[in-house]
Amino acid sequence: MENQSRPATAYPASAYPHPPPPNTYPNSATAAAATAATGYPYAAPPPPHPTYYYPNNNPHYPQPYPDPRATFARRLFAVLIASFLIALTVALALWLILRPRLPDFRVDSLTLSNLNLSSSSITANWAINFTVVNPNKKITFYYDQVQAFVFYTDVSLSQTTVPPFVQPTRNQTPVRATFAAAGAYVGKPVVEGINGSRGSVNFNVRVLARVRLKAGWWRARQRNLRVYCGDLAVGMNSSSSAGGTLVGGPRDCRVAL
Repeated sequence: MENQSRPATAYPASAYPHPPPPNTYPNSATAAAATAATGYPYAAPPPPHPTYYYPNNNPHYPQPYPDPRATFARRLFAVLIASFLIALTVALALWLILRPRLPDFRVDSLTLSNLNLSSSSITANWAINFTVVNPNKKITFYYDQVQAFVFYTDVSLSQTTVPPFVQPTRNQTPVRATFAAAGAYVGKPVVEGINGSRGSVNFNVRVLARVRLKAGWWRARQRNLRVYCGDLAVGMNSSSSAGGTLVGGPRDCRVAL
């Protein structure tokens, strides 16, 4: 009766252990290597798969949005870099096409007359003839405002305004500036320096001009042109100390834009 009540799917327990999986029966070499590595005659089981963490246990969890301020800063930086490169490229192309050069200023003559010195003031007249040269092939200069100054060392003696003029390409333009000082206070050191000069007196001349540049369709904004003509030696007349003329021939001036 007991045999009839046993389920049909039950089998008697095996008296022998289960054999190892295929390809795991150790031979002398593999058994020795496995025993040395793991202390067990069979190969070690493979390591477990790494465990990944997903928020809320959902691998499709949406990622957080990037910081809008950081995105704006990156885009602004990229726009600034691109604008700088474009402006640099345009400026380089214009320079290669136009090859701009500064104008040249030269003092051809300087005449001093009616010089009269008191204890701390001066009365005199100066007449200076310049030659202005435009060496450019494609650029025209427009001199809108021109002012000139006469100095003794670094003390201003007189100033004047020169009429505006236009200078085409490859052109030489004569410019005349006249100055007058009538009892202008200059200080005792200046008077003593002029009186103490033997044979000649050195004057300095500065020119400050507002200039525009034009080349075809291209026009530059108005700029400041600075001219310095230093150490212009005026030889005093031997018969009279009231005047003199430039000695040493024409003198080139320094120009900066």
